[in-house]
Amino acid sequence: MVADFRLHGSNADLKGPALDTSIQIRLPIEGMTCASCVARVEKALKKVPGVGSAEVNLATETATVTFAAGARPESLVEAVHKAGYEARLAPVPHSSSTDRSWWPVAASALLTLPLLVPMALDPFGMHWALPGWLQLVLATPVQFVFGARFYRAGWKALLARTGNMDLLVAIGTSAAYALSVYLLIRHAEHGVPHLYFEAGAAVVTLVLLGKWLEHRAKRQASEAIRALQALRPERARVRRDGQEIDVPVESVKVGDLVVVRPAERVAADGEIVEGATHVDESLITGESLPVGKGPGERVTGGSVNAEGLIVVRATAVGAQSVLARIIEMVETAQARKAPIQRLVDQVSAVFVPVVLGIAALTLAAWGIGTGDWERAVLDAVAVLVIACPCALGLATPAAVIAGTGVAAKHGVLIKDAEALEIAHRVRVVAFDKTGTLTVGKPTLVALETASGERSPALALAAAVQSGSEHPLAKAVTEAAKRERTATLPASETKVTPGRGIEARVGERRLAVGSSRWMRELGVDLSALADRQAALEREGLTVSWLAELGDARRALALLGIGDELKPEAAQAVAELASRHVESVMVSGDSRVVAEAIAARVGIKNVRAEVLPEDKAREVQALHEAHGTVAMVGDGINDAPALAAADVGFAMGSGTDAAMHASGVTLMRGDPRLVAAAIDISRRTYAKIRQNLFWAFFYNVVGIPLAALGFLSPVVAGAAMALSSVSVVTNALLLKRWKPES
Repeated sequence: MVADFRLHGSNADLKGPALDTSIQIRLPIEGMTCASCVARVEKALKKVPGVGSAEVNLATETATVTFAAGARPESLVEAVHKAGYEARLAPVPHSSSTDRSWWPVAASALLTLPLLVPMALDPFGMHWALPGWLQLVLATPVQFVFGARFYRAGWKALLARTGNMDLLVAIGTSAAYALSVYLLIRHAEHGVPHLYFEAGAAVVTLVLLGKWLEHRAKRQASEAIRALQALRPERARVRRDGQEIDVPVESVKVGDLVVVRPAERVAADGEIVEGATHVDESLITGESLPVGKGPGERVTGGSVNAEGLIVVRATAVGAQSVLARIIEMVETAQARKAPIQRLVDQVSAVFVPVVLGIAALTLAAWGIGTGDWERAVLDAVAVLVIACPCALGLATPAAVIAGTGVAAKHGVLIKDAEALEIAHRVRVVAFDKTGTLTVGKPTLVALETASGERSPALALAAAVQSGSEHPLAKAVTEAAKRERTATLPASETKVTPGRGIEARVGERRLAVGSSRWMRELGVDLSALADRQAALEREGLTVSWLAELGDARRALALLGIGDELKPEAAQAVAELASRHVESVMVSGDSRVVAEAIAARVGIKNVRAEVLPEDKAREVQALHEAHGTVAMVGDGINDAPALAAADVGFAMGSGTDAAMHASGVTLMRGDPRLVAAAIDISRRTYAKIRQNLFWAFFYNVVGIPLAALGFLSPVVAGAAMALSSVSVVTNALLLKRWKPES
């Protein structure tokens, strides 16, 4: 169960604040036992004025509700209560126990075991039975003390004019108990009649055991959240007024200097101002090896300082930290429903009434047809007991919890269950180039000038681009700093997205930009055209420095290189092995884009694509190939990420990219794209397996029970086993690891 409730914007992403004015609240729900309960709670919440959407998850026992800012959260609690369940806005404290209490199960089993011994001995010719009054004494506390939860929940369901698993169990076991009491009283003077106390008691015990095992399995499925929460240190050492003081981590403020000693966890996101070390970020990014960090580099709260003492200036604390947002994203993904769950919801809405009808028909058919009303009651009880919709309700969310949890452990954050489900169908992955397949830190490799003088041209280019944050512009300005070129002031700066930048330097109007833009501006490029072709064949991105005077001539040619990520070629190969085609969508010239694509093994290249046209290219790929994923890291990739069926954002990229994507890759490793698709396929396979067995179990079990082939005891065991087996099957996903 989620430990508290949360209010937040419905579009909260990894780094930035929410942009949506609607309010989202996650409520813990108590008392749900099956898919019918889920449907009823959702229906009640959606009726509350101002509620836009409500999703209830049986596996996490939470409701995620989005409603207008003016609505009262208390009205949600009231609606849940009227539906027969409990919800609260106050935080729910963590239990010191790892599981729900086991003693009621054990006590119920001890009382039930003597009732089952005669039944177990009967096949061996040992016809022996406990005295009827002793059977009554043993069965009564099982039925009405340990089984009281079924009566309470069943009664609430009746008040809400609906049904659930508890109602089925309560009616079925009560019928077996009542029949046994009737036979005991009727035949009291004629010895011990054949009683059925063991049937009701065994069913109650088996259901309790099944729910306890199910709860344990669900906790194992969601252990990724607890592992992430455990990364938060409780105390921090802060340097204030020249002294180091030990404070609760909640007291750390942005700007504080946090001292982190070797083997300690970093208390807050920040930037190293003193010291150098290696940092273990494995539980946050999935990176198995410690990463070297020095002054000026960023560290993430929750990571482990492996060796040297460092001092970190806090830049984000509390809910704004990366770790807090990772936890929020994983919790949100686990609480949301996969689209396939809608089928289950439709079935569960009519499931219990249909089962009650089948049980009534079974009772009437056997009773009227054979006159054996004892058998008729037992067969009707078997129908009620075996038809538990627990497995249906757990089939999808259990797999989603396990899948998103193990993915997060390896650095793949899946924002919602819909992205997890869609990713398994991906047939084409469109890669942006810069920062995705390349390191994203371009450097100035070549500078060709028409005059033959390098320093003046570099000074002019750096002046024009001094007001730009574009990676290519930074490559030029950093080169000017390294070569200690004279700093020139620029004014009247104007950026043309996807093309370049222009500014006034002294009395000259200058521009730095792409070949395409230069041609649009009417700049004469003939003087350096041959050199341009040579640089592009080397895979360098070409920018021009031009003067926009009356002559409009090229002053210099800038060749900028961005190192390929060492994992890029392997990432494309892994996708190909999964029959997924890779496509490059880049704003670079065709020659440069094709040169880079050839080095990583991409054959399909969409080059010279402006930022506003990337989304159109993604849509064209969707129409031609089907489900398309887009991988990017920049602001200019956000429209394409949103337009794709599922977007993959590099965790090292911008907030806008992560906000628009369904999956965030915490490491800048493109191989994680194949890993995300792989875990999606495996999770979806588990969902299909679980749903198949859940439906198969009911389709086969109910007719067998109605035809008299299953006793209530066997039906109870099968019902308990079905729920446990579904969750256990989902837990197999925990063994998944990325292949690379």
